[in-house]
Amino acid sequence: MTIFAAVAAAVVAAVAVEIAVPGRDAYHAGWFNVGLIALVVVVAVLARSQLTRSSSQRARAGVVAIALGAAIAGLAGAASGLLAPENRTIVGAPGQRVRVDDLGGSLVFPPADAEVAGSSSSGDVVLERTNRRSLAIGERGRNTGSFVLRAIPREVAYVDARDARGGGLTVTQPSGSSFLSPVLLMQQRQTIAGLNVPFDSFAVPAAHRLVKAVLFSAQEADMMRAIQGGSGPAVLFAVDDENDRPLRNAIAAVRTGANVGVGGLLLRAVVFSYPAVDVVAVPSLAAAVAGALLVFGGLIAKGADRNAAGS
Repeated sequence: MTIFAAVAAAVVAAVAVEIAVPGRDAYHAGWFNVGLIALVVVVAVLARSQLTRSSSQRARAGVVAIALGAAIAGLAGAASGLLAPENRTIVGAPGQRVRVDDLGGSLVFPPADAEVAGSSSSGDVVLERTNRRSLAIGERGRNTGSFVLRAIPREVAYVDARDARGGGLTVTQPSGSSFLSPVLLMQQRQTIAGLNVPFDSFAVPAAHRLVKAVLFSAQEADMMRAIQGGSGPAVLFAVDDENDRPLRNAIAAVRTGANVGVGGLLLRAVVFSYPAVDVVAVPSLAAAVAGALLVFGGLIAKGADRNAAGS
């Protein structure tokens, strides 16, 4: 293989790696994209030299195909690295539709009934786009052309609040102005006793209470003392009054699925796994495939011309 062909193949290989192993910070680094563009320039310079030495139309067509393919693939890779949005994780509540303009559609999160089933969900997150078939997103990932979508499991908590007599109480947003899914998504974090742990909060308007729920993994919970319940993850509840003032002795931790009385409430949390979606920009799959086919076709044309000349 000539240096010209090797450099062109290297460009295609670099872009293929971006698609096959998405999400690396290096792809957005300036040195990576400058290097990719530099390789494309080297291919163009070498192609000019190759054209002057090619004696047949087939060989010249092969040179042009290789140079064009490397340019298409390389520029697609550089454009993704320099212009595409940063990687992000989209978190949705059970049954929620989240519009994502970059994807041209909405992510539909599956329902979850942790109280009854104690399981994560009844299906995958689905990408719905107008006039296109829906895509179910699993942990293996789906390529949408310019993005790779991958479901990632997160620990969330289904909470149930009751009064002292066992009557069910409605939970709302902390402001108390709108209803809240009983599944807390735990998107905020704080440090407690050296542990960086996720937390969320909700209000119980009928009892004039605000509740903060802090989630501990099973391993973290095992290091804590005096946690009610059996085994598994745990949730620490801290109950304040409606004016956000702490109540006396209104902090208690409980294992998943167990009940705890705190701050005049009977609280229970079921911790389970629920998917969020990683959205990772990648070079255009169509451009990468077109570039690879042109390079491969050009190599075949040059090889065939060389064999014909030698026979």
